[in-house]
Amino acid sequence: MKFRPCIDIHNGRVKQIVGGSLKDAGDTAKENFVAGYPASYYAELYKDLELDGGHIILLNGKDSEYYEKTRAEALSALRAYPGGMMIGGGIRPENAWDYLDAGASHVIVTSYVFSEGRIHYDKLEEIKETVGKERLVIDLSCRKKLVDGSEKYYVVTDRWQKFTEQELNADLLRDMSAYCDELLVHAVDVEGKAGGIELPVVRLLAEKDIVTPTYAGGISSMEDIETIYYEGQGRVDFTIGSALDIFGGHMNLEEIIKFVFY
Repeated sequence: MKFRPCIDIHNGRVKQIVGGSLKDAGDTAKENFVAGYPASYYAELYKDLELDGGHIILLNGKDSEYYEKTRAEALSALRAYPGGMMIGGGIRPENAWDYLDAGASHVIVTSYVFSEGRIHYDKLEEIKETVGKERLVIDLSCRKKLVDGSEKYYVVTDRWQKFTEQELNADLLRDMSAYCDELLVHAVDVEGKAGGIELPVVRLLAEKDIVTPTYAGGISSMEDIETIYYEGQGRVDFTIGSALDIFGGHMNLEEIIKFVFY
């Protein structure tokens, strides 16, 4: 298990938001934290702490008036920590190498592959061929949906606003693992709430024979991290946003690093 740092950028600022509140209309979101420092500051911090494999996420769509400002912040963070972080948000074959050349270790895709609510294997193959399996991460962030009287998790796209037809299950995790180096899964219903994790999602990510998965969403205590370790059978990495002290939360970053490497 490994701790993965994050930098979320919305409207040109590093922020922590409630994931389910994000709206393209008006570029709005419920904010937990708005940083006074640029994205490059956090990238340099992670570099100094030797924390790699983290995620930079652009939370504005390409049509947003803030997109170019958000993109510029993301590029500055990549240049501050070459090879140290991944990037996601609007990644397509035609722009993927812009980010890799700027210093991203990997690119993260969801909406391009899951457009129109379903998996497009031709697009998945294209992005894999463009960047290589070893530099591709597939984001399978999910939300609960009531289906036939029971709650199941479905992959969501477009900055977590649109449900796809694809259930998050073991078959999907194994299938997607054939195309990428890692998986990233935000449990969107608890994302940014620091109120506890979605245990069923963690247990899904403990699936054998899949590439390294990272879980995000709701972590608020060392007990949550322990639960991820044991329920994830030591195979599930994790990231923390709103609960982290560098983002205005109560969990101390250095204590987390010591805890994980104990």
